[in-house]
Amino acid sequence: MLPVDTLTPLSLAPATGVARSRASGRPTWTYRSYTCSGVRIDGFGVEEAADQLLELGLRDLGAHTHLCNAYTLALAQQDESYRRMLNDSALNLPDGTPVAWVGRALGVDVTGPARGADVMLATMERGIAFGIKHYVYGATQETIDALVANLTAQFPGLEIVGAEAPPFRPLSPIEHAAVVRRLRLSGAHLVWVGLGTPKQDIFAAEFSQLVDAAFVPVGAAFDFIAGHKRQAPQWMHGTGLEWIYRLATEPRRLFRRYLSGNLRFLASVRRSSRGAPKAI
Repeated sequence: MLPVDTLTPLSLAPATGVARSRASGRPTWTYRSYTCSGVRIDGFGVEEAADQLLELGLRDLGAHTHLCNAYTLALAQQDESYRRMLNDSALNLPDGTPVAWVGRALGVDVTGPARGADVMLATMERGIAFGIKHYVYGATQETIDALVANLTAQFPGLEIVGAEAPPFRPLSPIEHAAVVRRLRLSGAHLVWVGLGTPKQDIFAAEFSQLVDAAFVPVGAAFDFIAGHKRQAPQWMHGTGLEWIYRLATEPRRLFRRYLSGNLRFLASVRRSSRGAPKAI
């Protein structure tokens, strides 16, 4: 892997105005971050997010990142340990137009939203030139097979060094150790996780302490790229209504998540606005 000092000439370093903690290796965005529902959000769009993820991967350090949508932030409002975990991450991206709107309302130059599938595709395409190795973990074997086939067909030269569909239950201690071993031996720079929220976020935070790679939970991105689920049409992007399309396509599974989650998110934003939420 490339040493950290070589990252700046490769134009992978963050934009001017970004400081970095030497103690933790965690980026500290000095002008692009803001608080939304008690969680730090780093207001990058897709291309900038791809650059940050490539840098984190090339640093050869364990790091967990998260894509935060209204549901994520609603859960964070209810669970202090989950909120603390998100705030301790290397990068929190605004996964959804409403989350990006909050930052803009606070005067932050938010270039997002940065949706999971878009970020994953952009990072993989850009990473080919730097020899980035990827590992995909989650979903079903059928989805994983289709995901890998579509990605390698779309991006010749893409290195996917591991593809794994875990069991739909907690890992046993033996299975846990085996996953850590496979991840380490793969030499992956970036580990993409598709286990659903909040399970994938917890997995990323835990395994980033054990494996020298950057973990990126991307939710339904695996299904979208595999062609097993449809994304909202392009005309809906940026309207804040993409969730309605998802709800219409999977009403039974997403009803509680979107309606109750969105209401809790809106309530938390309203409460925060009374207390003068701020950019960081």
